[in-house]
Amino acid sequence: MSQIAKNLKKVNQQILKNATGPPPTLVVVTKTRSVEEINEAISLGIKSIGENRVQEAEKKFQKISKEVEKRLVGRLQSNKIKKAINLFDSIDSVGSYALAQKISNHCQEKGKTQRILIQINTSEEKTKSGFLLSEKKDILKCFSLPNLQVDGLMTIGPSSKDQNKRKKAFQSLKDFFSIINKIISPEKQIKELSMGMSDDFLLAIKEGATMIRVGTNIFGTRKTSA
Repeated sequence: MSQIAKNLKKVNQQILKNATGPPPTLVVVTKTRSVEEINEAISLGIKSIGENRVQEAEKKFQKISKEVEKRLVGRLQSNKIKKAINLFDSIDSVGSYALAQKISNHCQEKGKTQRILIQINTSEEKTKSGFLLSEKKDILKCFSLPNLQVDGLMTIGPSSKDQNKRKKAFQSLKDFFSIINKIISPEKQIKELSMGMSDDFLLAIKEGATMIRVGTNIFGTRKTSA
């Protein structure tokens, strides 16, 4: 059994052990990973991968299985929107109304409906992208944009290793998720809570994550940027 296979087996066991309801979707983060490593993960049953950069994804995606779901989990620059909507099934890092509007405009031109997650900066760290929880009005406006399907919310845990701070950030997202679903119409109800990465996904599962983003725990320590 390869190291990737061993690591993936361990992560899947941890997910099942910690899930209190249906186990969350595992999005395998493939930033800087080779096409060979990614294809091995797919051959082991991975159904969803997450890339951080449009340029890197563009080089890799033509060489990997078309069957796998492709998600953009990193920051999206405005000049890369057209490429992103061609490459990705879901854009999980929509952190401003202006960005949502631009994606919507490009999708209208293309005649495509784009699935997205709205990124919330629950820790309010200046280094992180995303809406603040106080920007509820702008967040709600995203649900009315044409050619966008908002599937849920995403957050990145605080940089701090303090488990209480991370727990609070995840709880804030879950609470906000409930608030949003009480306001929006029944047909637009959101289902996904994407939170938790390699160093805090177990905590995120306990706090109600429906989707986790794990790379290092499956592929090993990340190599230098591609």
